[in-house]
Amino acid sequence: MSGQLFRYVLRQLALALAAATAGLALLVWLTQSLRFVELVLNRGLSLLVFLELTLLMLPNFIAIILPVATFIVILAVYARLEGDRETVAMRAAGMSQFALARPGLALALAAAAVGWTMNLWIVPESYRAFREYQFEIRNRMAAVLIQEGVFNPLGESLTVYVRKRDPDGGFRGVLVHDERDRAAPATILAERGRLVLSGELPQVTLENGTRQELDPRTGRLRILSFAENMLTLAAPAERDEARYRDARERGVRELLDPPASERLNARDRARFTVEAHQRLAGPLLTLSLAAVALAIVLGGGFSRPGRTGRLLAGVGIGGALIAAGLAIGNAAASRLGLIPLIWVHALLPGAVALFLLLRPRGHRLPPSARQAEA
Repeated sequence: MSGQLFRYVLRQLALALAAATAGLALLVWLTQSLRFVELVLNRGLSLLVFLELTLLMLPNFIAIILPVATFIVILAVYARLEGDRETVAMRAAGMSQFALARPGLALALAAAAVGWTMNLWIVPESYRAFREYQFEIRNRMAAVLIQEGVFNPLGESLTVYVRKRDPDGGFRGVLVHDERDRAAPATILAERGRLVLSGELPQVTLENGTRQELDPRTGRLRILSFAENMLTLAAPAERDEARYRDARERGVRELLDPPASERLNARDRARFTVEAHQRLAGPLLTLSLAAVALAIVLGGGFSRPGRTGRLLAGVGIGGALIAAGLAIGNAAASRLGLIPLIWVHALLPGAVALFLLLRPRGHRLPPSARQAEA
């Protein structure tokens, strides 16, 4: 009997977790992908490239959402079971407090295992692919991004205007405003231009034009005429991006021991260390949140007003724990001595909740159940 009840509750929890995780991930994906919609609507990027680019962000979203979804699902499903008096029937059938909590703990263990898999392997690989794809779109596909008749911002310091595009990809009536050298911003006018790729950097060859610069010392305008001029469309910072990888692109081992060839400042090293500890401790927070939810739902009485109050308290406690985790991570990045708090935050709430949940005590059945037993 207990095995059947365990599978019954676990099945409801698993289905609810799958639906909640998918729904929340889809919602976050839709909100985050809006910043790429302009590339499709106004810049001519294909829908397939848009989907590939945005779907690479999903593993990172799921890893963040999973602990929250697990907490919400356990709280909601067990509250429904108690509201329908199913937990009362299970207790009357002889199930202990641990037996009632076992499906929720099993779900939390499975979610934690998925979380470790995501944090240690899938998220770094998917985010690295996302950054590389993003770089390729911004640089290799610059010809797609430059549209005729509009001012095309390529980064924060470069704007390109093309009066007309030829069928072969050439440009006519080109204007370029280049502020990448803050000391000497330049405006370039050319009759024609064509895009070429030098290595991984896009360059445009301009023909029959002028380059206008304002001398910062004298304040006089300098004009240089040219028959042909080569202009690189990638900013110096964008060239370095191909060699520098963000913390989310690196595995835990590399975060804790970055290559000696990379000259990282103290701030980046601290950020990498905190990221590694958060990835390792994050799935433990899933277990803690699950234990807190079980202690809240199964640890109280049977009255309906009391149950509503416990649910509201549970939502508040869960939100406070998640907010505390974010605050501890930010503080630890500034002061590495606070890193142990990441592990305390991941383990202590769960240990306290399990103690309160499993401590020996009697359970009073509601009057209806006592009359039924009599």
